[in-house]
Amino acid sequence: MDNTGYTTLTRQTGLMKEMQIVANNIANAATTGYRQEGLVFSEYVQRVADGPSVSMATANVRRTSMMQGALTQTGNRFDFAIEGDGFFLIETPQGERLTRAGSFSASANGDLVTNDGFRVLDSGGAPVFVPAGAGDISAAADGTLSVDGQPLAQIGIVRPIDPNGMTREDGVMFEADAGFEPVENPRVVQGFIESSNVDPISQIARMIQVQRAYEMGQSFLDAENERVRNAMKTFMK
Repeated sequence: MDNTGYTTLTRQTGLMKEMQIVANNIANAATTGYRQEGLVFSEYVQRVADGPSVSMATANVRRTSMMQGALTQTGNRFDFAIEGDGFFLIETPQGERLTRAGSFSASANGDLVTNDGFRVLDSGGAPVFVPAGAGDISAAADGTLSVDGQPLAQIGIVRPIDPNGMTREDGVMFEADAGFEPVENPRVVQGFIESSNVDPISQIARMIQVQRAYEMGQSFLDAENERVRNAMKTFMK
């Protein structure tokens, strides 16, 4: 197979990956705190002595959209949303993780936890504890929780040092491979959750574009395969 055929095959592989990502975005258009994902294509070109250059297209870099999602009011005192930059800090068996999904609840042990039972951490990295039978719980704009007017804890709001280096886990959780740091002057809203930032219309349009591009590539490969077969038949006569 010549350079053109190899390039088309690598492009087809990238388009298949992008189709899977776009389909996943559409499926999570209603998932609280979900971040839309995209795929970055790149081309490697190698000069060949006394001949044409050799190039290969790859699509291995995933990009997460940090665009703000719409805030939906729930009235739940343990629902929180972040306006602007930052992620909630969560404790999991695999280590600390970041998420924008702020639909929390109080566990039987009094810990503030996610829907999966992972503990929410405060600004110092310790679990946020909510006393049993606590009265009026309110949250300040910086994430400080108070019970009947008495400060209780400050929900940890952090930002990844390298946003493009985060690894997605479980749909709405991320591992910050390069670490994270506190957000200065975070903005937390109580009684709201952040909706997915997926734009379904643009994603459906992109899905159609990817499918058409894949079909064009497949048509080229089929035509190239037929050309090679005919050439072999001619030479074998």
